[in-house]
Amino acid sequence: MSLTRKIAWDDTVLPFQLDRSDVRGRVARLDGVLERVLRQHDYPAPVEAMVAEAAMLTAMIGQTIKLRWKLSIQVRGDGPLRLIATDYYAPTAEGEPARLRAWASFDAERLDMEAARPFGEIGHGYFAILIDQGEGMTPYQGITPLASGSLAACAETYFAQSEQLPTRFSLSMARAQAPGGPEAWRAGGVMLQHMPKASPHAAGAGEGGSGAAGLLSAEDLLGGEDGEHWARANMLLDTVEETELIGPHVDPHELLVRLFHEEVPRVFDAQSVAFGCTCSEEKVRQSLSIYSAKDIATMTTEDGRVTADCQFCGAHYVLDPAELGFEGIAPEDSGDDG
Repeated sequence: MSLTRKIAWDDTVLPFQLDRSDVRGRVARLDGVLERVLRQHDYPAPVEAMVAEAAMLTAMIGQTIKLRWKLSIQVRGDGPLRLIATDYYAPTAEGEPARLRAWASFDAERLDMEAARPFGEIGHGYFAILIDQGEGMTPYQGITPLASGSLAACAETYFAQSEQLPTRFSLSMARAQAPGGPEAWRAGGVMLQHMPKASPHAAGAGEGGSGAAGLLSAEDLLGGEDGEHWARANMLLDTVEETELIGPHVDPHELLVRLFHEEVPRVFDAQSVAFGCTCSEEKVRQSLSIYSAKDIATMTTEDGRVTADCQFCGAHYVLDPAELGFEGIAPEDSGDDG
């Protein structure tokens, strides 16, 4: 795919509402952030595609959380693509960018490098969303089985099953190239979600749904006029084209008008997104503080150092084993004055 220019609204999430349909949503574009996430690793193409999809979902879902909260997505399976993990850190103050990071673990020997459907490389497992509200608060965790054909479909099932919120994603990811420049990842997407309300259909959640493995779907949660509004919004979203999601010629506002002008779209302030990792030498030390000197010895290299790498950003830490573990805390640092 060829691009002609850098887009000012890249790396942003634009929230909106369709007043006629009682539907809210987000339009997201990731450019530099996604490229930064993926260039930390030399992932094979199937893994890159799945990490890109997970990052897009995380950006759109994460935009709803409050300041200073953290939202994570974890995908675990028994296939060669064992784990995909993403984190979205909400801004610490209004006007600041959110931060996003992601990584994956895989078995290269088992991975099908030419897989037409990379989602199949995950195998059987689960899709989880975790929300950390900060110190002193119990983290929230919701899990749904991997019973669909894409991560976006898993997220839709999660919202129907765990939150009883009809949700739809339309995503597109591709490596793009500006004239004379290198290839880089770009992604775009639209998320629709029916406004939360008490639903008589949701009351039967315990009876199973029409989705795969008996899980709930959006259609199980809506009926009557709400169902008609939801179906109409989805039919309009079905007309979106890949070039509109990730290309340079249609900005998010224009896209919303093109897709949903009869639904009376109303936009809110856009949220910028930047690559961000929270790793530090201090956090590495804290993670190793639970080990004894004997344990630390097993982690020590031949040249007498303990090393650690951040899976998210690739940072490499080299530490003195004598200063690690609970036996490595010097008396003057222990806080004991006696």
